[in-house]
Amino acid sequence: MAKRELELSPRLQLLADWVPRGARLVDVGTDHAYLPVWLAVNGRVSFAIASDLRKGPLERARETGARYGAEHVEYRLCNGLAAIRPEEVDTISIAGMGGETIAAILEAAPWTKDARYKLLLSPHTKSEVLREWLANNGYAICREALVDDRNTLYPVMEVEKGEMTLSLGQIWGGAKLLRDPAGDRYLIQRIVRLQGAVAGANRSNVAADREKADQTREVITALLEMREEWRHANGT
Repeated sequence: MAKRELELSPRLQLLADWVPRGARLVDVGTDHAYLPVWLAVNGRVSFAIASDLRKGPLERARETGARYGAEHVEYRLCNGLAAIRPEEVDTISIAGMGGETIAAILEAAPWTKDARYKLLLSPHTKSEVLREWLANNGYAICREALVDDRNTLYPVMEVEKGEMTLSLGQIWGGAKLLRDPAGDRYLIQRIVRLQGAVAGANRSNVAADREKADQTREVITALLEMREEWRHANGT
């Protein structure tokens, strides 16, 4: 059966697991449309839109849908959510792009800041930018998890309308990852990268670089404190 043939990557599988049964989904930046097609052929959604900014990926999405016999999936060429009507969907998936890009997509679609919608977000990079933007713009992270996909840890967030206040450590190290099994590894990776950035900035004679290094050291301190919290919470 087609639904047994299509296997999702670990990150897409986690996103699929978080999609409510019977949802009306839009997958933004769908590329091959593996997520909406898998959900459709497994009877997990009542309707899905696979959208992408470029014609090439959208054509690949259509090919995927045809290959696996996916019904109730539409393919739409558009920038972010520009061609999605608010009444069409109740669940929005955006994954595999930078945190700044995801924030820009949501900012251009203020209708997503409504209790009717569930947002499933997985930034490829700059997750700290996305977390901070969400906190400052009327969204709340309801749950967050880390998934190991080809030896890279990615955060996955379930977001709804709401209020939240995040510490500097939570912005950079996760809003709700205190008991995540991969939390320690994630924090260490972030600390090491930032330490490298500080080392590079320290070699600069530019005042702005030195100021940035000072700010980065503050983030490192916050992440080290987060790591101690994680270790305490997990008994290590």
